[in-house]
Amino acid sequence: MREQISVTGMVLKTSPVGEYDKRLVILTCERGKITAFARGARRPGSTFMACSGPFVFGKFALYEGRDAYTLVQSEVENYFREIAEDMESACYGSYFLEFADYYGRENMEALETLKLLYQSLRALLKPAIPNCLVKAVFELKLMELNGEYTERPGGNPGDSAIYAWEYVLSTPAEKLYTFVLKEDALREFSRCVEENRRRFVDKSFHALDILKVLVDNVS
Repeated sequence: MREQISVTGMVLKTSPVGEYDKRLVILTCERGKITAFARGARRPGSTFMACSGPFVFGKFALYEGRDAYTLVQSEVENYFREIAEDMESACYGSYFLEFADYYGRENMEALETLKLLYQSLRALLKPAIPNCLVKAVFELKLMELNGEYTERPGGNPGDSAIYAWEYVLSTPAEKLYTFVLKEDALREFSRCVEENRRRFVDKSFHALDILKVLVDNVS
């Protein structure tokens, strides 16, 4: 068996394998998006049960195989349970995981994406910041990190939306969620980000479809 490695990352998605195992997709700082198998994670009392769910962030000890990794040990730093327990937050958070998964690549370090994902999930827990603003900021910053964006928004938005756009492009993840927008400016900013996403991202996201239905029903 190969040498054991340690990575820092977040579980993006999970799926059952066989009778008791789980397949995890983890976004890691060091090795980008990887696949890891948690043997026995679905057995009652398994030490892997708690660490093998979406949103789990921490350190993972792994053995590297030919096509995937095998989970050996984990040290969870944040479960983000509050997100999973709230339907709206869970939809937003699941969409963030899907979008990060879309851009994730194996053997390409993902420190900035991981920091953005972590800070965006934390922002969903702050009542003072509207979830729709968190979504727009996350989308624009993730697209910027992957080179799929325009320097200025299209559609002749107002000054506030332009300022928000430029602020997101020039600000590190740790300081992104330090502003709010008035309703009209937020609507303009969100529209500009969505137009950018439709221009560069040719993919539909399951969680986003659910989120749109949920938001439309609430409004």
